[in-house]
Amino acid sequence: GRGQAGQAPEAAAASPTDVSRRRDVSRKVAVDLPCGVRSWRFTPPGTAELGDVVCRPGGALGSSQQLCEAAPGDRGCWFHLDYCASLKNLETISNKQNYKFIQGDICNSHFVKLLFETEKIDIVLHFAAQTHVDLSFVRAFEFTYVNVYGTHVLVSAAHEARVEKFIYVSTDEVYGGSLDKEFDESSPKQPTNPYASSKAAAECFVQSYWERYKFPAVITRSSNVYGPHQYPEKVIPKFISLLQHNRKCCIHGSGLQTRNFLYATDVVEAFLTVLKKGKPGEIYNIGTNFEMSVLQLAKELIQLIKETSSESEMETWVDYVNDRPTNDMRYPMKSEKIQGLGWRPKVPWKEGIKKTIDWYRENFHNWKNAEKALEPFPVQPPFV
Repeated sequence: GRGQAGQAPEAAAASPTDVSRRRDVSRKVAVDLPCGVRSWRFTPPGTAELGDVVCRPGGALGSSQQLCEAAPGDRGCWFHLDYCASLKNLETISNKQNYKFIQGDICNSHFVKLLFETEKIDIVLHFAAQTHVDLSFVRAFEFTYVNVYGTHVLVSAAHEARVEKFIYVSTDEVYGGSLDKEFDESSPKQPTNPYASSKAAAECFVQSYWERYKFPAVITRSSNVYGPHQYPEKVIPKFISLLQHNRKCCIHGSGLQTRNFLYATDVVEAFLTVLKKGKPGEIYNIGTNFEMSVLQLAKELIQLIKETSSESEMETWVDYVNDRPTNDMRYPMKSEKIQGLGWRPKVPWKEGIKKTIDWYRENFHNWKNAEKALEPFPVQPPFV
């Protein structure tokens, strides 16, 4: 999403003395995440050579908290606060020495360039994006601006700063839907919605820097991520929160569309694997064989939260609404390539979903506008 254009990082940036001192300790990684954060730096356990990383306080990968807690030493963070971000998600690490808040916007080229100059970043993980598919249908121009233009600004600045690795976090949706064929990294991109189209276009800019300059870029394409800290506009936290507020799950269309779900900590481990072992110029699918339909998901959450297994009673907690303009049936992916680097998902569905349900029971109001996310379709005004 967008930040406050024109905000310079001087107030939060370290002094030249501090920057020099930190570079003697380890190299810096910049990570920006979707739904509100731009970047933060961390050193993953056992990979001190990676240096600092940049992240955000918005989504399930707001287990960026997990990364920051695993990061010893002197690091920092740069966050952009969009509607779906909440600093409450990071209160438990706010006093840590390796946490630092800088508010900015990746679409502000002057800000981004200054950030690279002052923070001396060595590695970039680029998660920052508008990501809600439903919203992309009504705010397509904003998705294009943030996801494509913002990525171009960031990769250009990173290239100029001669970073050592640039990881662009994309999505399985760039492949388009498939009923039977599994996508591998060489499958053509055939996106069917504005969100996926913007991510596919941004991939092209990142790849062009590899092709032209051998800029050390890596692209990842992930299945759906779920877990604590995710803004409740996404299907799992939305259904959980609706049921916990005694409201019905809103099913788009038939609900027979299936999705593959990965728990946030597993995806964090995948990014750490790519950080350490991923080869420049390569693409890595981050997928799972765990798959269920949206309707099945709703019924499973109803069983867990409303404690009923009666089919007729479960139906009373389901509300069928109009479908999206396009709604792909499946996104099956092959992930042998990243598995060859040693990564595999570890968290079983029953364990991950229980942790997620428990978290939203206590933390739904981490966002001031959380109730708006529970409507069947976005209620935000168009982007101007």
